[in-house]
Amino acid sequence: MEDKPPYVAFFGVMGATSAMVFSALGAAYGTAKSGTGIAAMSVMRPELIMKSIIPVVMAGIIAIYGLVVAVLVGNGISPDTYTLYKSFLDLGAGLSVGLSGLAAGFAIGIVGDAGVRGTAQQPRLFVGMILILIFAEVLGLYGLIVALILTTKNPGK
Repeated sequence: MEDKPPYVAFFGVMGATSAMVFSALGAAYGTAKSGTGIAAMSVMRPELIMKSIIPVVMAGIIAIYGLVVAVLVGNGISPDTYTLYKSFLDLGAGLSVGLSGLAAGFAIGIVGDAGVRGTAQQPRLFVGMILILIFAEVLGLYGLIVALILTTKNPGK
């Protein structure tokens, strides 16, 4: 058994933490920003409230990406087989999904807020808002894909 430094699990734990914290921050911002837009829009057009929930749902999905990676990283940490190399991979995975989720959440929040307010005045904006939201959501998905690649890398013996 090789000598491992005592901090070997630190980077993996920080990866799991980063995945969850940053993606939850992005999801919370997207939900809050879109929610204020929905509240302002619902004063004029209360019949559009359920149609305008889409940005809030999309923001919530960002947090799920972070949760998936945090669980994968957390389950991979073991005192016997965990190496420094694997912990660095896990840190990279957590930062990848977390920071891309933060960026996606910000984009979803801003687009959702402006989109639902605009849709209340001009209903033809709805399809364009959905397309822009999809492009914002895919930013978080890119981070998830990279994180999954990093967490499934086998460091070998």
